[in-house]
Amino acid sequence: MIKTLPDLPDRVIGFEAAGEIHADDYRDVLIPAVERQIAAYDEVRIVLVFPDFAGFSSGAAWQDLKMGTEHLTKWKRVALVTDVEWMVRLVDLFGWMTPGEFKRFPLADRDAAIAWAAG
Repeated sequence: MIKTLPDLPDRVIGFEAAGEIHADDYRDVLIPAVERQIAAYDEVRIVLVFPDFAGFSSGAAWQDLKMGTEHLTKWKRVALVTDVEWMVRLVDLFGWMTPGEFKRFPLADRDAAIAWAAG
């Protein structure tokens, strides 16, 4: 499940995920928000918070890949906020593949992640 983070700076969108993410999370929450950001600002600055994470359904994984590549040049900053160990390791290995600037923050530095995404 994905929920929208409230009270973020202008030009920044944010989401918190819990449990397993499904294709409808992308269809109903993420994709519309990303498309609104692109229409309004011609870029995406996003904060993704994962206090825990059970993974993606196969449909969600496809939606994630599709969303990333359809707007490849629009990703300005992506802040990943998590202490989930396997996500930290994965980011250390493959974070360089993320379009735009990408930075991981521990959960305790959530406010710093939001400030960085806005900067």
